[in-house]
Amino acid sequence: MNHEVSDDAAEASQPWSGWRAATERALYGPGGFYLRPEGPAGHFRTSVHASPLFARAVARLLEEVAGELGGGEVAFVDMGAGRGELVTGVLAALPAGFPVRAYAVERAARPPGLDGRVTWLADPPTGVRGLLFANEWLDNVPADVAEADADGVPREVLVRPDGTERLGAPVSGEDARWLERWWPLREPGERAEIGRTRDAAWAGAVGTLSAGLAVAVDYAHVASERPRYGTLTGFRGGREVPPVPDGTCDITSHVALDACAGPSGDLLPQREALTALGLTATRPPLSLASTDPTAYVRALSRAGEAAELTARGGLGDFLWLRERV
Repeated sequence: MNHEVSDDAAEASQPWSGWRAATERALYGPGGFYLRPEGPAGHFRTSVHASPLFARAVARLLEEVAGELGGGEVAFVDMGAGRGELVTGVLAALPAGFPVRAYAVERAARPPGLDGRVTWLADPPTGVRGLLFANEWLDNVPADVAEADADGVPREVLVRPDGTERLGAPVSGEDARWLERWWPLREPGERAEIGRTRDAAWAGAVGTLSAGLAVAVDYAHVASERPRYGTLTGFRGGREVPPVPDGTCDITSHVALDACAGPSGDLLPQREALTALGLTATRPPLSLASTDPTAYVRALSRAGEAAELTARGGLGDFLWLRERV
């Protein structure tokens, strides 16, 4: 990253701030990236967009949670709902008459044409029982960034709207304690996204459930595999781009999901979670092609979609954090 300091006039027109504040403005401020009509699907592809099999698997999970809760109406809370793609798919996959109350939690406006059964909210409902599901939500919770200076001291990384960076004051207080506990920086140039804001956001979301299961699915890493130089990046139009906080691109970073986990939380790769929910990438027998060609083509397509959702080196490497309440 460029740590050059420009002249006073340029600095006055493009003030410095931490990455957390800069990301908040760029994504959710006036004209922010996530408030645009096309929504996230216009710029990158998640598991939800890859195949309807993902929503069907989440619907099966909701049915399991309902069974564990002993019946009655249950809630499905879609955190970071985008334009409602996941909640729409889950409702379509549930059995007729299934007693569910659906919520989509998103800071953008309700999209036109969304299923009338979906309640659109800026914050999750409180005191509900059921399944709260956050697919690629935490990676867009703004976080500050730290970098070790020439002496190995972690300092806050400051940024201007054009993406120019410089090092600020040493990280202190709770942020410093978080780094030391979860992502210590030792060598000059090492970087980390300070995940304390994500920990708090996840704890708050879990706390809205009175009973049930909360699941976070995301690009993630754990303490034994922290990336040395952080993961902050941008996306625009389906391509990875430099993370410039001017509202023209998504700004995201992988999540230290082990730091988010509460005492009852467990982590597992997406391939294992989806396999446990009945998703299989097994190809149909070739004999089906001669007896029922149409069924063979459908089954082959499903197997291909399942393979993408569970692929090593791809979507299958996403981590699922599950917490029971």
